[in-house]
Amino acid sequence: MECPACHGILRSRTVGDVSVDICSSGCGGIGFDIGELKKFDEPNEAAAELLNIPRDPNVEVDQSQRYRCTKCTDSVMMRHFASAKRGVVVDECAGCGGVWLDPGELRQIRSEYPSEEARRQAARAYFQEVLGDKIEAKRLETAEKSALWQRVANILKTPVPRI
Repeated sequence: MECPACHGILRSRTVGDVSVDICSSGCGGIGFDIGELKKFDEPNEAAAELLNIPRDPNVEVDQSQRYRCTKCTDSVMMRHFASAKRGVVVDECAGCGGVWLDPGELRQIRSEYPSEEARRQAARAYFQEVLGDKIEAKRLETAEKSALWQRVANILKTPVPRI
């Protein structure tokens, strides 16, 4: 397989029970299949082999270029933040859910939160901060609609449909 970042050769390596694709003779990037990154994204999870991948110092990667998925060759990977802290941008395939990490990104992701629960709490706080008013407005709108249906049901003496 060809590396999506530097076009070097990817080698498969098994870490624990997961097989990942590594560009050890080129840029040092790592490819994960859907859901596999979650097995390595916390500091307490074994990933030493993935944190120190050898790379060729002469290989330069233009990270402004979009990468093609290694599995879905017709698919261009989408970039998004790895967490609410918005510190790491990862490349993810919309087709298969595979994730590509450039060198150092796994270490950054692991340093952001001590656990999955801490990551979830930060995401909830971020969404509340960004969308708090909209979430509250939707909750009130739903409560008002529910009350309206209750009044209609009382008039008609029928059970209320749940919204």
